[in-house]
Amino acid sequence: MADKQMSARDQPDPEKGRERETPIKQQLFPESDLSQGIVGWEGQMDSANPQNFPPRKKWGFLGLISAFTVVSPLASSMFSPAVSYMAADFHETDQTIVAFTVSICLLGYTFGPLILAPLSEIYGRRLILSLANWFFVAWQIGCALAPNIAALIVFRLLAGIGGSACITLGAGVIADLFPRDQRGMATAIWGVGPLLGPVAGPIMGGYIGEEIGWRWVYWILLIVGGVMQLGIEILNQETYAPVLIRWKTAKLSKELGRTDLRSAYELPHGDSSPAQQLRQGLVRPILLLLKSPIVFLLSTYMALVYGLLYLFFTTISSVFTTRYGFTTGLSGLAYLGIGVGFMLGLGIVAGTNDRIVVKLTARNGGHFEPEMRMPLMIFFACIIPISFFWYGWTVEKEVHWIAPIIGMMPFGLGMMGVYLPIQTYVIDCYPAYAASANATLTATRSLVGAVLPLAGPAMFEALGHGWGNSLLGFVALVFVPVPIAFTRWGKWIRERYPLTL
Repeated sequence: MADKQMSARDQPDPEKGRERETPIKQQLFPESDLSQGIVGWEGQMDSANPQNFPPRKKWGFLGLISAFTVVSPLASSMFSPAVSYMAADFHETDQTIVAFTVSICLLGYTFGPLILAPLSEIYGRRLILSLANWFFVAWQIGCALAPNIAALIVFRLLAGIGGSACITLGAGVIADLFPRDQRGMATAIWGVGPLLGPVAGPIMGGYIGEEIGWRWVYWILLIVGGVMQLGIEILNQETYAPVLIRWKTAKLSKELGRTDLRSAYELPHGDSSPAQQLRQGLVRPILLLLKSPIVFLLSTYMALVYGLLYLFFTTISSVFTTRYGFTTGLSGLAYLGIGVGFMLGLGIVAGTNDRIVVKLTARNGGHFEPEMRMPLMIFFACIIPISFFWYGWTVEKEVHWIAPIIGMMPFGLGMMGVYLPIQTYVIDCYPAYAASANATLTATRSLVGAVLPLAGPAMFEALGHGWGNSLLGFVALVFVPVPIAFTRWGKWIRERYPLTL
């Protein structure tokens, strides 16, 4: 009897859940009140609201962006196995410069999001995404025709800035289109590109560089990126609610001859000039990083994991060509270990993240908290260090080549289980500014991913692959308690340091 009473008491009250949900929805999707001069949505079920688009249309939009999100990271890593051919062509012997040629793309991913994300929150997702994607495609021509290594570095930097748009704005599109109980799956689909692209790139780039030359890496990226962006250009449309309502306000003002109308997303007497909006938008990612402890901590943790990924990338090709006798093309297949781990992690997160959130929300009386994304991270954080000890010592002792490849799988699995919940968490925390919040994550992790691998060759030369990778494994072990702390105290930190954007 006691168990039955407890069970009944623990069941969430649907009416209370709806009461909590309604004010949140009305705040995010305000309705029109023309008597007060306010233009918004025509009810919460307005078909013009991207949240109410048919499912096929929503997932179609996300699929378009996700497809290009695979192409952009391909450019950052596809060149990696073929870099030795480029170095020979340009007579470059400095291995730090050669490694920087590969990682410079990530510096573009550092600066690009800080500009493109705020611009998308002023001028809309579609325009900024379109311009940035074409910018990325155009600079593939520059890379293919680069006359020297200095020019190639500059052109790859510019291509990285353009290519960062889809990696950054996808978070905004997810917030625009999907309710929170679908964002875990949506983030998993969109997150395929930034993680699988760097793995698939070397597999293809090794054979391309070996068979038809390193410059063809960029010609192929030009063709694939151009065709894909043309499809996006034809099928995509605006999804950012404040921009859509701004357009609606301008149209109604003209049709009704009223000059008093304003968007429900604008402050009643605020300065909404383009210059002011641009100023506020450009500082928003910086504010998120500096004034939100939870965003700062998550950015730091993600940057560490991302940097470890690119440290892997600096050694895989050379290890398997020198120690195991692989050809340049065949060495790209060694990245499959991480790739398989990514796919396993993707499947687990996509299948469980939203379900866990729904279950925890029900237990909490129907009240959702973003920290409900975090418990899944604890398991995956414990898996990440395994790969460094496994991979490092099997390479050091020259165990059969399959052993280090399998040893990379736990890292791929663990990284996906950390990366995706963090992405979804910041979308849930800042749905109106999801692009800027994700820009903070992207910029910090890309900066570390660009700089940290430069220390890789010297570190492994001094310590060897066994102790060098073990050092990285110990660093990963130190950070295992981080998701536990987020799960336990994340809500307190978030509420203790609120941020007005």
